[in-house]
Amino acid sequence: MERSARPRRRSLRTLLTPATDNWLSRGYLAVVAASVGFFLYAAYVAPDVGFAAIWPFMATAPLGGLAFLLTVPVESVEWLSPLVFSAGAAAAGLVNATLLGLLARRLRAPEPRPATY
Repeated sequence: MERSARPRRRSLRTLLTPATDNWLSRGYLAVVAASVGFFLYAAYVAPDVGFAAIWPFMATAPLGGLAFLLTVPVESVEWLSPLVFSAGAAAAGLVNATLLGLLARRLRAPEPRPATY
């Protein structure tokens, strides 16, 4: 049973490596974390939520729309809806950071090759 769990961890780690191995993706993840943190502060501590959900929604666009759609069936339980939205926005941000990391790898200058004579 341990054998099957170990390759899954390696494949997940390999899949998520581009999300953290460059500064562009790390900066993006910091922006997503700050926006989700601000939203959670506004939802649970501040007296008026206002438009606090717009920050994680816009920071994780276009996948952030899916996080918003996930909260629609959960709105009957008021305290759970912000948590579901935050988890969805964090997951969307992680996917976006992975895509940014892959793009950064692709655009990185190739290593110089020795000249052949």
